[in-house]
Amino acid sequence: MMGSDSRAIRLVTASDAAARTDNQPPDADATAWLGAIIDSSFDAILSKTLDGLITSWNGGAEKLFGYTRAEAIGQPITMLIPEDRLHEEIDIIARLRRGERIDRLETVRLAKGGIPVEIEVTISPVRDAQGRIIGASKIAHDISERRRQAEAQQMILREMHHRIKNLLTIVQGLVSVSRRSASTVDAFADDLGDRLAALGAVHRLILTEPGLETDESAALDAVLHAVLHPYLEGGRITIEAPPVDIGRHALTSMGLLLHELATNAVKYGGLSNARGTLDIKAELDGDDLLLMWREHGGQKPSEERHGFGTDLMAAALKGLGGTMERAWLADSLELALRLPRDRLGR
Repeated sequence: MMGSDSRAIRLVTASDAAARTDNQPPDADATAWLGAIIDSSFDAILSKTLDGLITSWNGGAEKLFGYTRAEAIGQPITMLIPEDRLHEEIDIIARLRRGERIDRLETVRLAKGGIPVEIEVTISPVRDAQGRIIGASKIAHDISERRRQAEAQQMILREMHHRIKNLLTIVQGLVSVSRRSASTVDAFADDLGDRLAALGAVHRLILTEPGLETDESAALDAVLHAVLHPYLEGGRITIEAPPVDIGRHALTSMGLLLHELATNAVKYGGLSNARGTLDIKAELDGDDLLLMWREHGGQKPSEERHGFGTDLMAAALKGLGGTMERAWLADSLELALRLPRDRLGR
C-alpha cells in the first residue's frame, strides 16, 4: 500500500512475522505491528460496518477530519458526508454488498465544524473468516492542494489563450492597415516591427519570468519608460508620473497610443533634431489622469498629417475612453490627454 508521501507501506501477516529474525517483532506482535503501521500512515484509514457505523479510525483520519478516535468510533459515517452527497454512500454500500472495490473516488467530505475537504478515497469490502462481507475499509487523502494547482494551471492556460487571441487580432489589424498605407515593403516592415516591439515591451511588464507569473497591472511610469526606452539616451526626455496602475486590458491601447506619439516626435517633432526635448508630466485630476506631452524644438507642419498612425491613436483613445487636445505654440507642441482612471485600471 502507498502512503500519501509515496513511501511503500507493507502490510504484515502472521507468516511474515514467523520469518523474522530475533531483532524483529515475534508472531504475537504481528497485529500490533500492523496496527502501528496503519496508525502512523499519513493517509486517513478507517473502517465501517455495512450499516455505516465507524469501527476504526487512525491518526491520519484524525488529522484529515479533525475528530479524535474517541469522537469518531461508533458514529455514523454520514457525519462526514455533505447532504448533497448522501446518494454517494447509498451507491457505495450497494457496490460493497456486491463485493466491488471503489478505486480513487474523488469527492468532498466534511471535517469537524462542517469544513468541506476534497479527498480521493479507495474503499474495499472487508470479509470475515467465512468470506462474508461484514464492512468496508477506506483509505482517503486530501487532494485540495492538487485541485488548487490544477485550477491555477487551467486559469493560466485560459489567460494565455485570451491574451494570444487578442494580440493576434491586433496584429492582424496592424498588418491589414499598414499594408494599405505603406509606400514600400521596407516602410511596411519597419513600421510594423516598431509597433510590435512597443507591444512586446509593455506586455513584458505584466508577464515575467520565471514561471510565467502574471500581474494584473503595470505602473504608468514603467509603461512610459518601456515605450520610450529606445530614445532615453542623451537626457532629452523627462518623465513625471504619479503611482497609477494600467490594467492588463488597457495596456495594449495605452502602449500603442504612447508609441505613436513617440514615433511622431522622432519623425517630425521635438526628437527629430539634436536640440529638441520631450517633457511628459502626468497628474491626477479628480477621476481622470491628465497627461501633458510637451515637445520643444519641433516644427509645425505646413499641413495636417493624417495617416494610419492618426487612425491608430484615435482607436486607442476610444478604447481608453479618453480625449486628446493638440496645441502648437511658438516652438513647441503640447498635447493634453485626459483618461478616465477607472478605464485605465481595467
